[in-house]
Amino acid sequence: MRQLVTSTIATLALVACGGGQPPEAPSAEASEPAAPSAADSAPETSSDAAAEPSPAEANTFALKDSDTAEGAHGATESKIKPTRTEAAMKFIVVDKDKGPIEGIVVSLSAAGKTYYTAETDATGYAEVLVPVGQKYDLVYLSLGKKDVAASVPVSNEPNQNIKLTLRYKGFEKDKPPRFVLSGIEFDTGKATIRPESFPRLDSVVEYMTHKQSSKIEIAGHTDNKGNAKMNKTLSEKRAQACRDYLISKGIDGSRVQAVGYGDERPIAPNTTEEGRQQNRRIEATEL
Repeated sequence: MRQLVTSTIATLALVACGGGQPPEAPSAEASEPAAPSAADSAPETSSDAAAEPSPAEANTFALKDSDTAEGAHGATESKIKPTRTEAAMKFIVVDKDKGPIEGIVVSLSAAGKTYYTAETDATGYAEVLVPVGQKYDLVYLSLGKKDVAASVPVSNEPNQNIKLTLRYKGFEKDKPPRFVLSGIEFDTGKATIRPESFPRLDSVVEYMTHKQSSKIEIAGHTDNKGNAKMNKTLSEKRAQACRDYLISKGIDGSRVQAVGYGDERPIAPNTTEEGRQQNRRIEATEL
């Protein structure tokens, strides 16, 4: 007779989307970290690892039976239990050189719904309940670009405990990443945010909602056309408009600083229209 409690385990070698440190003077595109390659996302070979998928399915992971997944927990005992309709997903996020990584939020999306872990604790552990019988896209929440890092199938069986070890390549704590929030547009010469910018700002809201420890700086930048003092004032107003939007969505204002740098910090030459366009930007940096 088949046991009702199913425990599975896999080791996933994943690169953190949005975790890498951008170049000192990135372009608008370069500041949004690239998605991991299939080689980055392939599972490691170890006694606990899932079988390696075929090249055509290099971003999808099979799960292997284990007797350790059921009892997996972090600094405290697990607060969730699987049911007939929900699987207990248990994550351990580690850096191969530095050990457990604290403060990472993992999201899992399927069938138009998204589920979030709390931030990983001091042991790198986080957990969440998700409906069974679905294939989940796994993403590390980030202020930058959030590409799918892996896909994890969950069978339709009841009472599943699934333990996933995620190999994380993050940024140095003393060098927080700076991200250009591409797609944020304003009316010419004003601090009025255009409606098409809202989805990009909503992704920042999502990040800060689920990563409760996060505090960020929103920085406004301009090109060097016109009066420098007026440019700086405009950049401050635009950064403040973005901060106001985040607050309107429920983010505590004490977690968001707004600052304007005007044309003081170009990331491209101001000698061409393309360069000036790159310099007119909003950036976010985690504090």
